[in-house]
Amino acid sequence: MARLLAALLVVPALLAAAAPARAEPQGTAGLTVGAAGVGVDRALWDATVFHLGLRGDVLFGRDANADFGVGPYAELLTHAFDELQLGGGASVLLPVLDSFPIVLSGGLYGKLGDDGFGFEPGVTGALFWGSRSYNFHARYVMSAGLLAEMRVGLGDSKETSVVVGAQLDLALMSIPVVFLINAVRGDSPEAAPVR
Repeated sequence: MARLLAALLVVPALLAAAAPARAEPQGTAGLTVGAAGVGVDRALWDATVFHLGLRGDVLFGRDANADFGVGPYAELLTHAFDELQLGGGASVLLPVLDSFPIVLSGGLYGKLGDDGFGFEPGVTGALFWGSRSYNFHARYVMSAGLLAEMRVGLGDSKETSVVVGAQLDLALMSIPVVFLINAVRGDSPEAAPVR
């Protein structure tokens, strides 16, 4: 009986003393550039076209580089500039290497093109591998890496596309622009020499 009473006192005390989880959501946004092999009537690759898009996600559950993460993503893209695709779904980060994890994504998209088929829904799966470490100081994470994606249209065209390309972080790409703006403005009062 004494052991049961001790357990009833010790367990709540240990639970009350547990440290709170510090996992903060971390997001990223990038430009995707590459090639897409597109086909109709379920043909895997009839033609190669230019791929350009924007992709962003927010991952939850991480508080270090070695942690798994999960969260939503959204994307806006075009193939050959004659269609517009908008989609979203879920992403899972697998920490295979601390600063170079794999991010797997799966979701749905809608496509509107000038091919005469009108609006068409579809499903997609993607694999990202590249630099994406945990940011201990902010909720935004810079990332850059390789992207491979399979897209399957569920409309009348029965379109498929295989995307191979790079994902380049938008904040990283803005650094030269910020540098040029600051160079044109000149020294700031904080950087003025002390006399």
